[in-house]
Amino acid sequence: TTHERVDRRFYLAGSYIAHQALVQGRIDLYPEYTGTALTAVLKQPLDRDPERVLATIRAIYARQHHVTVAQPLGFEDTFAMVLRKDDATRLGIQTLSQAAHFAAQWKLGTGYEFESRPDGLQGLQQTYQLHFNGPPRVMDLGLLYRALASHQVDIVSGNSTDGPIRALGLVVLQDDKRYFPPYEAVPLVREDALRRHPGLAAALQQLAGKISAEEMQTLNHEIDGNHRDVAEVVREFRQRKGL
Repeated sequence: TTHERVDRRFYLAGSYIAHQALVQGRIDLYPEYTGTALTAVLKQPLDRDPERVLATIRAIYARQHHVTVAQPLGFEDTFAMVLRKDDATRLGIQTLSQAAHFAAQWKLGTGYEFESRPDGLQGLQQTYQLHFNGPPRVMDLGLLYRALASHQVDIVSGNSTDGPIRALGLVVLQDDKRYFPPYEAVPLVREDALRRHPGLAAALQQLAGKISAEEMQTLNHEIDGNHRDVAEVVREFRQRKGL
């Protein structure tokens, strides 16, 4: 716990904008995912070894941007290909390799970023030989699960901690060829912010390893699905964790 006043900036939509704000000093820290940092932000080649990815981004952020990569928070938010449960059960599908046999029947829904990223759709289709029914329907992330539930699309590219996955009883297909790099959640902090605020490093260390993927799904659903106040949900979580 620290008694520092926090000024939150909620309008920084996406990693590209948040990264620019961080390196320009308009913000002091934000949470990022290691795989996103590696490929989309730092433009490094894909690597699927979690420890090596963490070491690589730590070195580059420190050298190029004077930014510290703090300890992982405990959950990954990997890209996830998501099916309706009744379809997965009826077809006996658990993995992306199995899904390749049925993809030609399916309409794909995807977000804008996943379609264009180097660790996104094009490489996934090449790895698993996924050939869908027509071009993907690209839409805002908030619309993807609505489109899936209403049968406008048959499979969507989401994120593994999305609240609707648990709330709607959807199925995440296993990435059995390990296409996606690790996406561990880590705080990125400007070095000058750590010097200005001596309690910041200790406060972030208290969060290390504290949040599981299942807990993150539940928190997301409480806010996005049940429309609860963010501060109230976070306060309850901190109390449960003794933070």
